[in-house]
Amino acid sequence: MNPSIVVFDIGGVLIDWNPAYLYRQLLPDEAAVSAFLAEVCTPAWNEAFDAGRPFAEGIAELVQRHPERADLIEAYWLRWHEMLGGEVPGTAGILGRLKADGIPVHAISNWSAETFPRAQAIFPFLDAFDVLVVSGREKLIKPHAPIFERYLERAGVRAEQCIFIDDNPANIAAAAALGFHTEHFSTAEALETRLTALGLLLPEVETAG
Repeated sequence: MNPSIVVFDIGGVLIDWNPAYLYRQLLPDEAAVSAFLAEVCTPAWNEAFDAGRPFAEGIAELVQRHPERADLIEAYWLRWHEMLGGEVPGTAGILGRLKADGIPVHAISNWSAETFPRAQAIFPFLDAFDVLVVSGREKLIKPHAPIFERYLERAGVRAEQCIFIDDNPANIAAAAALGFHTEHFSTAEALETRLTALGLLLPEVETAG
């Protein structure tokens, strides 16, 4: 069966988020940024926030281990908004078109419960989802199956009714294993082509003049 529900990831699909955007302002060169994000504020450390760990706890623990880097570590929370690079070109427009055409639009996102409201204040389209599952609120995280199962339970749908869009191959593989249709996100143009082929997205009508 063709899917009738579109389920978005958010970071990397709708919003460009990268800690390097902040630390390029605070460290002298790209090598220093890469080293800091690989050795101090690591992806695994950040993932704990997405899984529900409070920022205050994670920052305090890391400052204790790296007191000489305290200001840089604390900036991860205080200047978090400077990690946002803006909208991923074109995808929010697709979300808006789906919504306008009455297609159910849902989201499953790895995101801290504490920073998601800050993102909502900047990107109003984050209020468009009919069903929204944020990992930090659920204390469940992709690519593990329980967050997808929580979504299906909350939405009251079956996996085969949904197409799940994500930029992370591990998340795509996990969703596919549960029976979701999937789209490994690369560009808004490729996504538009896929959704149009499935009959979920109507072609845009060009107006004369």
